[in-house]
This record gives sequence, C-alpha cells and structure tokens, in this order.
Amino acid sequence: MKNNGYFWLAIFLMTAVTYLPRLLPVLFLSRRRLAPAVRVWLSYVPAAVLAALLGPLLLLPQGNFDLKPSVNPYFWAAIPSPWTALKTRNMFLTVLAGIAALACLRLII
Repeated sequence: MKNNGYFWLAIFLMTAVTYLPRLLPVLFLSRRRLAPAVRVWLSYVPAAVLAALLGPLLLLPQGNFDLKPSVNPYFWAAIPSPWTALKTRNMFLTVLAGIAALACLRLII
C-alpha cells in the first residue's frame, strides 16, 4: 500500500479528535470544585442531550410531523417507556416495554 502512512495518520488524528474533547475537561476540572450553580446546570445536560437525540426521531421520522400510528409507530411505542422507567427504575424493563409496545403496534397495524 502506497498510502499506508496517511492511513495511520488519519487513524491517529481521528483518535485525537474523538478523545481530546472528552479527556481535557476531565483533566482540568477533576481537581477543582465547581460552583453549585454550575453543578446544577451540568446535571441537566444528559436530559437535554437525550431530548435532542430522541425528539426529531420520535416526532419527525420521515422529515414530516405526522402522529398517525401507521406512519409513526415509534412515537406511540415510546409512550410506555417513561412510565415504566418511573415506576420500576429498571433500564432493562424500560427498554423491554418500548420494544414490546413497538412489536404490538406492528402486529396491529
């Protein structure tokens, strides 16, 4: 292979771009005490990221807002999952509830 050096350089650069943004905050902030307001603000980040990922997927699966079960079964299958998560506090049962709801919808539709 003529471009073997470029291949390894690309792997190294992709590794650096992937891990440096994760590693640097840990290195710089691990020994510092964050202000309570910053800690509260950071506690909302996981929920915001999850909403940003799931919102378009559940509400606009083909790029259009349509909540008909025949067009968008994912929205309707996602409804039992938060309830299951709140009641059981069990991630396995939560995922299982979503999968079971989607399977039932696909059988019906």
